[in-house]
Amino acid sequence: MRSLRFALFAVATMLLFSSLSLDAQGSSEEVAELKSQVRSLTALVGNLEERMTAMEKRNGVAPASMSAEDGVRLATAAHLVRTGYATEVRTEEAETRLETQSAVASTEASAKAPAPLTLPGGATLNYYFDGYFENNFNNPTGRVNDLRAYDVLSRTFSLNQADVVFALAPDVAAGRRYGVRIDLQFGQATETLQGNPANEQRPEIYRNIFQAYGTYIAPLGKGLQMDFGKWSSSLGMEGNYTKDQINYSRSYYFNFLPFYHLGMRMHYNFNDKFGVNYWIVNGTNQSEPTNGYRDEMFGFVAAPTKTVSWTLNYYLGQEHADALAATNCTVPVQPGLCYQPLTNPENGKLHIFDSYVTWNATPKLTLAGEGDYVIQRTYTGSAPQHVDGGAGYAQYQFTPRYSIAARTEYLSDRGGMFSNATQALKEGTATYRYNVSDNFAVFLEYRRDWTNIPYFVTNNPAAPATHQDTLGASVVWWYGGKQGAW
Repeated sequence: MRSLRFALFAVATMLLFSSLSLDAQGSSEEVAELKSQVRSLTALVGNLEERMTAMEKRNGVAPASMSAEDGVRLATAAHLVRTGYATEVRTEEAETRLETQSAVASTEASAKAPAPLTLPGGATLNYYFDGYFENNFNNPTGRVNDLRAYDVLSRTFSLNQADVVFALAPDVAAGRRYGVRIDLQFGQATETLQGNPANEQRPEIYRNIFQAYGTYIAPLGKGLQMDFGKWSSSLGMEGNYTKDQINYSRSYYFNFLPFYHLGMRMHYNFNDKFGVNYWIVNGTNQSEPTNGYRDEMFGFVAAPTKTVSWTLNYYLGQEHADALAATNCTVPVQPGLCYQPLTNPENGKLHIFDSYVTWNATPKLTLAGEGDYVIQRTYTGSAPQHVDGGAGYAQYQFTPRYSIAARTEYLSDRGGMFSNATQALKEGTATYRYNVSDNFAVFLEYRRDWTNIPYFVTNNPAAPATHQDTLGASVVWWYGGKQGAW
């Protein structure tokens, strides 16, 4: 095809030189005839080039860069324009060709344009999807996986969560001391994490608001950060967004410790190695409290070296209700808020001691550990219920594309505070992660749970098992302007 194109361009060039010679020597009739031939041949070459380009695109051949014959054609056309041989009026065919090229260019530009990530002022939009399919070898009735926070169903294509996150971080250097964050969440995790009627008086109001808080950096010392609103609890080392976790499934402690709080929290960094935290909140997993007691949390974050991070938290709360819902209210109240006080309400306190440490032992190997002790009483003098134990983690990043991780865990549940049964729970998890791209990861995971009593559901509800084995695959997409962990 290229040889044919070159031949036509060569002919056009010869005719051009002949026309220049006739300008000087030929008759007016001969000059007019040759000009007509040059214009016809130029149009033919243009038509042929268009057809050849279309054929190359259909065959997957990239358009070549300008060659010698292309240069001849351009030089010929330019000389014809300069000498008045080419007309300035576009033909209908030329107009159609230009419009088509313009439409194609516009479509290609739209296809390459990314979805909105950054808004004016530095705010970011972020999008997230997490889905899975998992098999429980106990074949449980109802296809329910026991003691799971997120991967709650077996043998079902499941939507764990879909999220939209709006984030505007403070930027003191730019003169902006305030910020705001809103995480909207939908899917199975929403039902697990948010709006449990056992904790919330009006769960439907807050269910899809995973986080919503405003931030202000007070000009005190190095800057005192204050947040007001609803936020994801940082008790326990695991978090909500799978893309930032070592394993796909969540630990017993993630499932047991609070998911969220609503109130005010403060953080102050004395330097780059030590900072302190303080919260005052409505309660654990309570957007609206069920009593008049305000829970508190005291803690610190230490980074003694660049490779080690240590967090210690102490949480003090009172989670027992002091009123019950009623239907016989005699005075007008807000819908859903008709309550009668309890006589001698339970007043026992909740104490959570939570600590976790992460160590980047090498650039590829990460080790982590968590320890927890939780105690709660019904009344001040009652015998306590308590949970204690911990979890260990290891992850090896073979390449930026894939990694292998493991978790082992022990939870002693005395009094059934977590599982409604006194037992010693253990689990071991192995996770393979493959990063298909910067914003798309696939997880393959095997997990075994076991305990010292028959507990896990099987296909015979009257015959529970002492163990539960699951094998699952999941896909996680995320896209947005927010950097780092979400």
